Amino acid sequence: MPSLRIPVPDDYSLPRDACSYGYFLLAPNRWEVAEQSLSRPLRLPGGVVHVHLTQPGGLGTPLVARTSRTLKSPDKAALRSQVIRMLRLDEDAAHVAGFHRLDPRWKRSGRGRLFRSPTMYEDVIKTITSCNVTWPGTVQMNRRLCEVLGKATPAGEGGFPDEARVARARPQMLRARCRVGYRDARLIEVSRLFARGTIRPGWFEDPSTPDDAVYDALIELPGVGPYAASNIMQLLGRYSRLPLDTESVRHGRTVLDMKGTSAQVMKQVRAHFAPFGAQAFRSYWFEMWEFYESKHGKAWTWERDSTGKLFTAAHLNASPGARKAATASSRRRP
Repeated sequence: MPSLRIPVPDDYSLPRDACSYGYFLLAPNRWEVAEQSLSRPLRLPGGVVHVHLTQPGGLGTPLVARTSRTLKSPDKAALRSQVIRMLRLDEDAAHVAGFHRLDPRWKRSGRGRLFRSPTMYEDVIKTITSCNVTWPGTVQMNRRLCEVLGKATPAGEGGFPDEARVARARPQMLRARCRVGYRDARLIEVSRLFARGTIRPGWFEDPSTPDDAVYDALIELPGVGPYAASNIMQLLGRYSRLPLDTESVRHGRTVLDMKGTSAQVMKQVRAHFAPFGAQAFRSYWFEMWEFYESKHGKAWTWERDSTGKLFTAAHLNASPGARKAATASSRRRP
């Protein structure tokens, strides 16, 4: 297979940094545990290509991207751009070190980067499909979107559908075949906004655009409420807001020993992480991720079609040992 090398920051580790957020488990992403590789189809100017990423030299060495066909220069540039976004390779070692100075709990492990999609559009759709549903439901919706609407690659898997394809879909078809439920019309509406250019990802991703302006624009999108807007913000590299939901309540009660109604616990969780300021989400998320790993092992050992489907309340009741360790860790705050 043709291949190209992609430089990474000196502290970059593919297993640790790719397997850092739940979206790495959603189609069309596939993490191969045996060879510690990430593969998926990517949509390039010359068409869809299947990409297989490894880091054979280990920490800080270039990624090797093997592709299902030979790429011309525009496709190579687009592939690099999408991989950089997906793996946050634009967050250099100094950037991550800044986070560690604020929250030194994660310095030893090197955690700092969070996996996301190669495009803002895919992140928005995946966030909408994660609202008001259990994790297995989110897994199923994204798998079906790829199977039904995604263009197949030589590797046989459907890629993530582009905004134009979803914009042309009928609500009844999305509901029946992709099992998206009440989200059918909203997914079509937001896809039309992307397809028409009404939503300009560059504006949302520009560091000079104020966080409040980004949040206000997101909250106006079809299917995007406070949780979804806050989650999309962290996917845009804006970490000051917490997307609070039932998982936040579970974490507050079982790990942080918080009491009260769901609304009261959410308020306590927000206050608990407020000292981390602009990095609040990363501190919050890595604390939750550490708890998940205490139940299921390191994320780079998770198979998409087995462990990757287990993130439901029934599988995440904290054991006393895990609760004690996580609570002690969470108290070492600035």
